[in-house]
Amino acid sequence: MAVINLKDLRAGLARHQRLIGLDPGAKTIGVALSDVTLMLASPYGSLKRGKLAANAAEIAAIARKEGAGGIVVGLPLSMDGTMGPAAQAAKDWARSLSEATGLPCALFDERLSSAAVNRMLVSEADLTRSKRAVAVDRAAAAYMLQAALDASRP
Repeated sequence: MAVINLKDLRAGLARHQRLIGLDPGAKTIGVALSDVTLMLASPYGSLKRGKLAANAAEIAAIARKEGAGGIVVGLPLSMDGTMGPAAQAAKDWARSLSEATGLPCALFDERLSSAAVNRMLVSEADLTRSKRAVAVDRAAAAYMLQAALDASRP
């Protein structure tokens, strides 16, 4: 499998298939899941970042369990929109993940998603720093996946 355009990924899904949103960080991978209508993204959980094969097996298991037909990986572009080292690493990881899981994968700009989620968790949820650290990865994945669903809506 290869990394494909988001609209093509969405168009290629079977009826009632979901999308998995991933926010890959250095230590954890935030996981979000769309509903079957591809209208709403929700936080799903987080995975400890490890070897690609182990992470791919976990993600493939989630896809089988939840009926997901594709993956959207957050792309950390630079603030000026260019591909820096982190974005290239995410792109390479997404390509390898797609091959390992057998699921089509698309990339979506995730600039400032973690910052936006952190602000929300501080101002509205009033969470401490340690509790925010647990919640931010999956919430950032849901924030990014929701933006991807909105942007690709037919």
